[in-house]
Amino acid sequence: MKYIEFGLGNRWLIRTETELADGTEFEERGIIGPVKLHSAYLRCWAGRTVYIFDVRSGFKRTRKSRKASKLIFGIGSFID
Repeated sequence: MKYIEFGLGNRWLIRTETELADGTEFEERGIIGPVKLHSAYLRCWAGRTVYIFDVRSGFKRTRKSRKASKLIFGIGSFID
């Protein structure tokens, strides 16, 4: 899967995070194509609580071990 994210709190304002089949992941600055839309989501990270509204899977709330503040709009994309 490839995740293209726009927002505040990440290293870059616009980034692409790629997760490979073996579990490794890496991020790159900007939008790295091609983009094959799978889902769209809004993520709000306040302290240790993360609220996620995903078009495909609905609303989720999770807890993380570290504190952060983020407001992210993202697009999930398939990898070629």
